[in-house]
Amino acid sequence: MMLYRPRQQELRVPSEPGREIMTGNGSGDDDDKARRFRNAVLPHLDDVYTLARYLLRDNTDAEDAAQQCYLRALRHFDTFRGPEIKPWLFAILRNICRGEFARRSGAPLNMGGETEEDEDTTPLWQEAQASPETEILRARDAETIRHLVAELPEPFREAIVLREINDLSYSEIAEVVGAPLGTVMSRLARARSMLRKAWLAEEGLPT
Repeated sequence: MMLYRPRQQELRVPSEPGREIMTGNGSGDDDDKARRFRNAVLPHLDDVYTLARYLLRDNTDAEDAAQQCYLRALRHFDTFRGPEIKPWLFAILRNICRGEFARRSGAPLNMGGETEEDEDTTPLWQEAQASPETEILRARDAETIRHLVAELPEPFREAIVLREINDLSYSEIAEVVGAPLGTVMSRLARARSMLRKAWLAEEGLPT
């Protein structure tokens, strides 16, 4: 069972000056680039916004960051050579969030952090049940999980969102954050442990 995926407002994907990437107005190579861009990146708009929201913890800033990400991606689309475009988009977004939006808030995002292992790494969302009562509780608990994830320190919040919400593999996360695979696995283990302990504390249970 996936972590809670927050609903987003509809985002307006920006275009380069003088171009309309949503309709592909233009001619020749510009039309082809606009078509390829739409087909490749627009399906990932929700995921880009979700990551921005968790990193910035502000809906308006997240929308602005997602739009800037797509504008920058359009400008550099011809340089993309990788097999998977989602990690490329996330890397662009991460740089945007660490740069302009961190300066705007006056509190730069700290993407480092402890990477210690923790043996208690059982995910909170692994049990799946189907009764109507459980669905009601799950809806309530999803909001609690979203809040708990938002309270994690930046490197762990980023790792858990990329893995459990955006479905990236460990190697793709390593590519996005520019860290060794072992560091990614360690951050995820630590994030899951922190979430579990926070969840138990929220429910008034011993940790």
